[in-house]
Amino acid sequence: MGRAIRGANSRTENIFIDVYLQMQNLFNNVFKDLPVLLTGHTGFKGSWLTLWLKEMGAQVIGYSLPEPPTSPSNYELIKIGEQITDLRGDIRDFDRLRDIIKEHQPRLVFHFAAQTTVLPSYREPKVSLDTNVGGSINMLEAIRTTDSVKAVVMCATDKVYENKEWIWGYRENDELGGYDPYSTGKAMAELAVMSYRRSFFSGEVSASKRQVALGSVRAGNVIGGGDFTENGLLADCMKSILKSESIFLRNPSSTRPWQYVLEPLSGYLSLAERLLTEGDPFAQAWNFGPLQHSAITTLEVVEKLIALWDGSNPVQIEYDRSQEKLHEAHSLHLSWDKAASLLHWRPVYKIDDALAETVKWYKAFQQQDDLYQTGRILLKNYVERARTLELAWTCS
Repeated sequence: MGRAIRGANSRTENIFIDVYLQMQNLFNNVFKDLPVLLTGHTGFKGSWLTLWLKEMGAQVIGYSLPEPPTSPSNYELIKIGEQITDLRGDIRDFDRLRDIIKEHQPRLVFHFAAQTTVLPSYREPKVSLDTNVGGSINMLEAIRTTDSVKAVVMCATDKVYENKEWIWGYRENDELGGYDPYSTGKAMAELAVMSYRRSFFSGEVSASKRQVALGSVRAGNVIGGGDFTENGLLADCMKSILKSESIFLRNPSSTRPWQYVLEPLSGYLSLAERLLTEGDPFAQAWNFGPLQHSAITTLEVVEKLIALWDGSNPVQIEYDRSQEKLHEAHSLHLSWDKAASLLHWRPVYKIDDALAETVKWYKAFQQQDDLYQTGRILLKNYVERARTLELAWTCS
C-alpha cells in the first residue's frame, strides 16, 4: 500500500513539474509577478484565464459578482480562489471598482465581466445594457481616474458586427451594430472604448496626460471544459450527455466560429504582452478566430461531440419546435488576418482537437477527478502543441 501511495504521489509530482516547465518563458515572462485585475474571473473564460495567469506567476486580482454565473462553476470546481485575491462586487458599482483599483494597483486589466449570451438579453434588456455598456464605461472611467494601470484588454464578442450573413469573415474595421440587446450593447461598449482611447489614453494629444494602451478583443463561440452557460450549445449538450438525455437543437444549420477556450485566451495574452511592452501601436481592436475556414454547422458539432463521448451508445438529437423564435444570427465568421500579421498569432487546434479536449474535461468531471490538475494538464497539452508549431508567444 505504501509503495502504491508513493507511486501515485510521484506521478502527481511529475505532472506538477511538467506543467511548471511548460509555463516557463511564455509571452516573454511579462506576466510573472505582474499585478493583474481580471473582472468576471468566476465565469467560463475568466476561470481559465485565472488559471493560466496564476500558472505563469501573475498576481491575480479577481472581481466578480458574489455568486458565480453558473452552477456547477468551473471556478469553484478548480478551487483556485485561495491562490488569488478574490474580490466580489458588481461591475455597475463604479465607486467599488475605482476603490479596488486604487487599493490593489494593477498594471494590467482584463475586463471580462458581462452579461454573456443573446437569449437572456431579450428577457432583461436593461440589465444586459446596464452591465455591458455601463459596466464597461465604469471600468474605463475608473482607469482614467486612477494611476496604476498601463494596459487594458476589453473583451467584446464576434457579435459586435452588423451581421449581414456574409460567407466571409468580418474584419476589425467593418461596421458595428447589432440586432438583439446583447449584440447592440457590446457594439455600444466598443464605441465607448474607441472614444476613451482617442480622448484620454492615446499617445497623441488627448484630454489627459496619461498613456494607457487600450485594446479590445473579439472572439467567436468558445468551447471547452467547465462551460455550464445557460443556452450555450456545448454546455447544453454536455448537460444532456451527462444525464443520458436527448439533445435539443434550436438552429441545427447555423454556423459559428467555434474555437477552443484557450485559443482566444492565447490571443488576449499575446495582445496584453504587446500593450505592456510596446503600447500605443497595438491599442486597437483585434479578432481571434478558429483554425478552420469552412463552415461547420451546429448539428455537425453536436454529432462530433456525441461520437467522441460514446459512439457505441449515443444520445438522441431532437429539434426544438417551440413557438417562441427569437432572432439569432445564422452565419457569422471572423477574419483573424490582422492578429496573424501583427501579433504573429494563430490558432492551435482544429475543431476535432477542441472537442476531444473538451470531452476529456467532462469525463474527468463525471469521474470526480481533481479538476484543478485536469485543467493544468489540458493547459499543458495546449502549450506543448503550440510549441511544436513554434508560435511566437511560446518563445522568449
